[in-house]
Amino acid sequence: MALQENKTSMEIIPRDEAKIKKIWKTAFILLLLTSVEFLFAFTIPRGILLYLLFIGLTIWKAKYIMMDFMHLGEEAKPLFYSIVVPLIFLVWLVIALMREGADIFLIRW
Repeated sequence: MALQENKTSMEIIPRDEAKIKKIWKTAFILLLLTSVEFLFAFTIPRGILLYLLFIGLTIWKAKYIMMDFMHLGEEAKPLFYSIVVPLIFLVWLVIALMREGADIFLIRW
């Protein structure tokens, strides 16, 4: 009885240079935004300005991650809005809870 081996052939697909360039561009933008956040953390004193800068830069980074790595930029608009609109309400909820908590703290003390 002869033993037969299943030999599978590998097909080499040419590299898509445009996609690779886009990935590197996105990674560089994320690195730049993270570096700016790191710089702000050690140069700007703690306060509302620093917190607003952190929130803005974090939302900007989240946009790049969602659009490029999660491929939401290529999806239909209703799917995009079904993800982004609840995010806006979530940010509003966090701000409202922080204000309410601060008011309760001030009333109790």
